[in-house]
Amino acid sequence: MKEKMLYSPNEVHELISKGAAVLFDIRDAEDYKAGHLPGAVNVPDIFYYLSETTPAGLDALHQKFQDIFSKAGLSSDKTAIVYEDCLDTRYGGSCRGYWLLSYLGHPNSGILDGGLKAWLDENLPVENEELIPEPAEFSLNPQSHLMVTKDEMLKAIQTPGIVLLDNRDKVEWVGESSSPYGVDFAPRKGRIPGAKWIEWYDFMDRSLAIPAFKSTQEIQSICAAQGIYPDDDIIIYCFKGARASNTYVALKKAGFKKLRIYFGSWNEWSRDPQLPIEEGIPN
Repeated sequence: MKEKMLYSPNEVHELISKGAAVLFDIRDAEDYKAGHLPGAVNVPDIFYYLSETTPAGLDALHQKFQDIFSKAGLSSDKTAIVYEDCLDTRYGGSCRGYWLLSYLGHPNSGILDGGLKAWLDENLPVENEELIPEPAEFSLNPQSHLMVTKDEMLKAIQTPGIVLLDNRDKVEWVGESSSPYGVDFAPRKGRIPGAKWIEWYDFMDRSLAIPAFKSTQEIQSICAAQGIYPDDDIIIYCFKGARASNTYVALKKAGFKKLRIYFGSWNEWSRDPQLPIEEGIPN
């Protein structure tokens, strides 16, 4: 049975009515205050936090989010639901939250399918009061099989049979921009050697009123055109792990079996001048 990742608005509403969920709104504070799901906690750091994958960097990541999720009242018996306005409004940030919770070892995590827009489309209630949750103990149990570190990525580029998937926007892939935060936000432009490229938007049907992931067949066909298949060992990276997490969910939903994320992504890789990059227009 496939792991449940996407929850419909009505499924989330039912979890709320049972007191069985902790909801994480990853939007900025002013958007949260204008209206959010009942009982949701505002945690924009789920979207913004820039991680390093050195031992010290991972320790900092673990400590920060163990503290955040504990203060939010997330215990092992609650389902964590992450949402944004739509699945493509924060570069897949709600998927980043889902992946992060999965990596940190929370047993039940999911994404509000369609985000706040889908919730409102079902005429479900919102509120604007800021919740002060009752703290709980968030159990930290990192799942190392989901995470690729900088050192592991360096080994991977020299290991036949591992597929590296860059899913950044085209301007980043061709080396015209270093990041979504600005052309020169990161010190180097380019890509990790040997990576294949599929822009993250390609896995989504954005012609719909509420953007959604494409079908399994469509996603598998898009990947096959780049020589990527469901049984491959795949490492996904972007700039900071949000778009990579969106693609992680898309591929997992489509039956891809071995998926990992280099969470430090280009933000970390580009800042180490010892690490190799490819520059310019790809051949």
